[in-house]
Amino acid sequence: MAMIDDGCAPAVALFRSLADETRLRIVQRLAAGEARVVDLTGELGLAQSTVSKHLACLRDCGLVDYRVEGRQSFYALARPELLDLLAAAEGVLAATGTAVALCPVYGTGAPADDGGRPGAGGSGGGTGRTAAAGR
Repeated sequence: MAMIDDGCAPAVALFRSLADETRLRIVQRLAAGEARVVDLTGELGLAQSTVSKHLACLRDCGLVDYRVEGRQSFYALARPELLDLLAAAEGVLAATGTAVALCPVYGTGAPADDGGRPGAGGSGGGTGRTAAAGR
């Protein structure tokens, strides 16, 4: 039986890149405006190496970009459409009420899935990269 290529792979990679809590928090923060790594570490309470690895992942996915000013790099969302996606997700969450949070597989009480996060003991290899493009 032949497999039908339904074109879901890019969407799967996009949602995986946003499914990690740290990356989503970074994207949400950058939705408010550009920031340096030091700003993100302080605001999110994360280690510099963690923030840098997640920013690299988001850059590799084309979701975040940066500009250099002197010795500093300022990160910002590369795709304004991401704001629309986040707003749509908030709308879906509002419409479903607690159903998503109560989901036994992905809800807030579900067993933790490290999703390949840097520093996690899962199968992600600690690179902080998404499954996109063969990573």
